[in-house]
Amino acid sequence: MTDPTSISTEPAAVVRAFLADLERLDVDAACARLHPDVVYENVSLPPARGIRATRRLLDLLTARATGFRAENHRLVADGPVVLTERTDTIEIGRLRTSFWVCGTFEVHDGVITLWRDYFDWAAVTGALLAGTGRALASLVGRGRG
Repeated sequence: MTDPTSISTEPAAVVRAFLADLERLDVDAACARLHPDVVYENVSLPPARGIRATRRLLDLLTARATGFRAENHRLVADGPVVLTERTDTIEIGRLRTSFWVCGTFEVHDGVITLWRDYFDWAAVTGALLAGTGRALASLVGRGRG
């Protein structure tokens, strides 16, 4: 587990480290960067309030994941607020899906108090269908060889 005190408490650095924790599928390290009363919201879904509810969601997301990547295209900080524009890629076995995400983080005293992600459900659904098609095609291709 990463020691959250081993890096800067600057908001942008905290968010980068948090996303890196998630890329390692290290929920313990990621949660160590969250305030006990954190609010985590995927816009259009009900928010998770508190670290226990947020951890449950992260555990669900990482339970079957074999990989995760958050490719930041833009990351901008203004005081405690950090905005990210990124492509998230989730891998579950042969299934690999990538989609655009815009995130808002608020960081106070070196911990994340708000994490809100915005994305287009149609784009996520399309990416999931495309990833499923690629995974199935790779299975069919293996069966022919």
